[in-house]
Parts: sequence; C-alpha cells; structure tokens
Amino acid sequence: MMLRKVLLGVTTALALSLTSAAPSLAQEKTSFKVAWSIYVGWMPWGYLEESGIMDKWASKYGIDVEIVQINDYIESINLYTAGEFDGVSATNMDTLSIPSGGGVDTTALIVGDFSNGNDAVILKGPGDLTALKGKPVNLVELSVSHYLLARGLDSVGLKESDLGGVINTSDADMIAAYATDDVQAVVTWNPLVSEIMAQPDANKLFDSSDIPGEIIDLMVVNTETLEANPAFGKALAGAWYELMALMSGDTAEAKAARTAMGVASGTDLAGYDSQLASTQMFYDPADAVAFTKSADLPKTMVNVATFLFEKGILGEGAPSADFVGVAYPDGATTGDANNVKFRFDTTYMEMAADGKL
Repeated sequence: MMLRKVLLGVTTALALSLTSAAPSLAQEKTSFKVAWSIYVGWMPWGYLEESGIMDKWASKYGIDVEIVQINDYIESINLYTAGEFDGVSATNMDTLSIPSGGGVDTTALIVGDFSNGNDAVILKGPGDLTALKGKPVNLVELSVSHYLLARGLDSVGLKESDLGGVINTSDADMIAAYATDDVQAVVTWNPLVSEIMAQPDANKLFDSSDIPGEIIDLMVVNTETLEANPAFGKALAGAWYELMALMSGDTAEAKAARTAMGVASGTDLAGYDSQLASTQMFYDPADAVAFTKSADLPKTMVNVATFLFEKGILGEGAPSADFVGVAYPDGATTGDANNVKFRFDTTYMEMAADGKL
C-alpha cells in the first residue's frame, strides 16, 4: 500500500533534517544505498534489487548499490534527509517540503511518472465538487491528497474553510472509515481508490488526471553525492531504463516482471496493470526529459510551494512561498535563486535516451 503521506509532526522531521543532514562535502565512494516504499510507480525499484538488474549496472561502474524497502514512506524520506541513504523515492511535493525545505540539496535524478488518476476525491452519493460545501472530508492531512483537494476546490471557487472540516485519517484506516455512516467524502490514492470506487455509492468528483503532471514521482539523490560520484547516477539510470523497456512490453518476461511487482504491492498482474493505466509512466527516457524541460514544470512547482507555505510546511521559519529555490535544466529557477535546494537535472536521463550509459 502506498504511503505518500506527510508526517503530522513535520516540524520534528524538519528539525531532524537541520540537525542531522548529510555531510556538506561529499566524498568519492563505491557503496551507495537508496530507499523506496510501495506505490505503483516505485515498485520497479524493488524489482531491480530482486532481479539482479541493479547489481549488473552497479558492477559495470565498479560500485555497489543497495536498494532498501522502507515500509513507512515519510520515514524513508527522513532517513534520506538525515544522510542514512543516498537517494529515495519521493514525490515532488514531499521532496520540496522535507529534504529541500530542511536544507539538504537534492536532485531529481529520474522523473519516473506522474499520477494520472491514481489520486482521487470521492463523495459518498450523488453530487459534484460543490456538494462538498459544509461536508467533512477525510484524508491524510498535509499529503498529496490534501494538495489534490485544494486544487479541486479551487476549480469550483471553494476553499477549505467552506468544508465541514478536514479529518486526518491514515491510509491504513481509510477503507474502514469510508464504510462508516459518519464519513461523507474521502481523498486518497490507489490501491485504496480502486477499493472504494467498487462500492455502489462511491462517486469520483476529481482526480489527478484533472491536474496532469502535478503529482510527480521521482528518484531523488543527494546533489553533492551525485556530483562527487557520477557513476552512481549512471548505474541508477541504466538499471531503471533497462527495466522500463522490459516491463512496458507484452512479452512473457514483461508480464512476469509486472506480476512480481503486483504481488509485492498486494495485488496481481491485472490489479497492477490497472494502476499503471492511471499512471503516466515515462518508459522512454526521452519522454521524461521532455516533461522535465517543459514550461509547465516550473508553474507546477510554484503551485506546490504556495500550497506548502500556506500549510506551514515549506520549511521551518519560511518567510514566503519563495523560500526554497528550485532549479530547472535550462538554468532557470523558481523561488529563491540564492537558496537552491531542489534541482531537476536531465543529465542522466539524457544519457539513457542517447544510449550513452
């Protein structure tokens, strides 16, 4: 089950990042660790470790890369922020709020996908988004679900204050909560969306396909570590895109890979393929490069930064939504150009696209 949630004690997480961040001067090394957690777009990381594909690419560059599953998503980001891992699977929003907001310079090495329907606002019974006025909404507070709700409300001229309150509900409790009479609306992600939508009274009002390209799933790495160890970036990108080419096909080997990923996430091939259908995977590295270089990405990051600032989770003491600088492949920045802590770098994805890994 995907755990893309922001810790309610986010201040504690940020304090951890400020006091326990990775060393400022990264050194050349030969052993690396990256963390991942269960979600449709991140299941390939577990398969890379189990299949030996990661070992093959690491050996090519004379290094060792260990891919470690962490059951709690936010804990994986906290561990990365504290320097326990060299990279972690994370959304663009959580990268900006936790490691980058906490002062850890972080690079989006691989832009893997964006949610294209995996996250949804669901009402129990008939109505549209305006029907949420005065109703309580259950969601994982300060998460991408919260962001999706805000974007949906904005599209119909409503604000969170127009609701009957936002009720923080863990993803683990969401299905049970929906089954109670008290819960009128929820915002959540797959596979929970699929389970809830199977109920006869479930009415999807808004989903991430209505804001395409805004909830982005990444593999982010420590910028200084990457700069000192380009072999690390090459090995990760090489392994990732070998698997992308494999799993996107219709061969027996492709189905076996997707089946293994489905089983690892608690479903089967059909269930996993269904989740992939609402995920815009960038199987071709050239597509990932084009997306990362698009003019839409900076606009998205400004929206995300604004949301995080308004919720008080952009960074401890952040004076404005521009507190953290975000750099893009063309050298442009949004936010504070003197405090760039989040970088979208297409270097290694371009190497993959050009067959130079």
